[in-house]
Amino acid sequence: MEYVIFKENSPVLVERLRPLRRIRETFAVHRGVVLLGPRQCGKTTLARAFMAAEPDHTYFDLERAVDRRSLEAAETALAPLTGLVVIDEIQRMPDLFTTLRPLMDRPESGTRWLLLGSVSPSLVRGVSESLAGRVGFVDLAGFDLDDVCQSPSEWRTLWLRGGLPPSYLAPSDAGSARWRENQVRTFLERDVPQLGFNISAVALRRFWEMVAHYHGQIWNAAEFARSMGSNETTARRYLDLLAGAYMVRILPAWYENLKKRQVRAPRIYVRDSGILHSLIEVTTSRTLAGHTRLGASFEGFVIEQVLSCLDTRSACFWRSHSGAELDLLVIRGGRRYGFEFKYADAPRSTKSMRVALADLRLEHLWVVYPGDVPYELDRRLSVVPVHGLPELLSGDWPKG
Repeated sequence: MEYVIFKENSPVLVERLRPLRRIRETFAVHRGVVLLGPRQCGKTTLARAFMAAEPDHTYFDLERAVDRRSLEAAETALAPLTGLVVIDEIQRMPDLFTTLRPLMDRPESGTRWLLLGSVSPSLVRGVSESLAGRVGFVDLAGFDLDDVCQSPSEWRTLWLRGGLPPSYLAPSDAGSARWRENQVRTFLERDVPQLGFNISAVALRRFWEMVAHYHGQIWNAAEFARSMGSNETTARRYLDLLAGAYMVRILPAWYENLKKRQVRAPRIYVRDSGILHSLIEVTTSRTLAGHTRLGASFEGFVIEQVLSCLDTRSACFWRSHSGAELDLLVIRGGRRYGFEFKYADAPRSTKSMRVALADLRLEHLWVVYPGDVPYELDRRLSVVPVHGLPELLSGDWPKG
């Protein structure tokens, strides 16, 4: 099962080679792999593509009642299996993690385990507690620039619709918008209760819409609590739930002992740009171009593209109380690299960029913009088009 995009009435196969490679590399050092990402991001399709190369495999989908029943006596059902065992939507039966622990510890068994989940280990305690050291984690988002953008202008469709495959592959922008609205409703009314959270769908949607309107801004629990007529603990609980379900990114602040007062609270983003646009009622490129959150939407979209290419968890932003800031700081090989995101025709060097280069001791700072031509601003400061990110960040990265 593969995704196919039709361009000029001709089918183009979407091969997600990077996440497939990450699964293989993780299996090289672990008996089990946990593939994590939001619902409808393509985890099942990717697992089936991986299974296609495995002659001996068994597949369980815990969305199906018959598969859940077959695993009620889990040890009896799983112990005899060999080859590759795939368990989809494993968060539906968290008790399985305790069963899998001794099965993964059998030295004589060559069985490998591919576990698919729609929530982070922080929401399903069994992963971290029962399988610590036995599994490796692979994160999967929706389509990214490397998957679908074959020409310099295609990234705009990905930005508007987001990377969730059914949204991106919809026959029209209107169809994509309808799918995303149904996806939001399904998550609130079905997925959240299935995770065991007794939260009003109306209250959580209102909170999610507030996050969308604060997209790219500093998290302030007190302000959210006042707007909701609730308390800070509830606001934080809602934020953690959305982050744990891969709907929201909490980007931490970088802090070190500088001679400057620095912001320590995180920034918050709706991770998928298409879901963001649904929450702020943007359905077309024209509507997006005139929206007050245009720049913030662009920033969040490109942050996700950079992190998808780099597959890193050491990402943060930096901001001083004097106004200097850096949109994204990543550390690779012990060296620091910065990214700024500017929705402008021809970005220039700014005082804030120069301060970030000096104070954070950056090896290089890239300014990502929606244009077509890369150019240099300084020896350690470059401007790069959005569509050039996969090439920039691939191979022997970083490239100055």
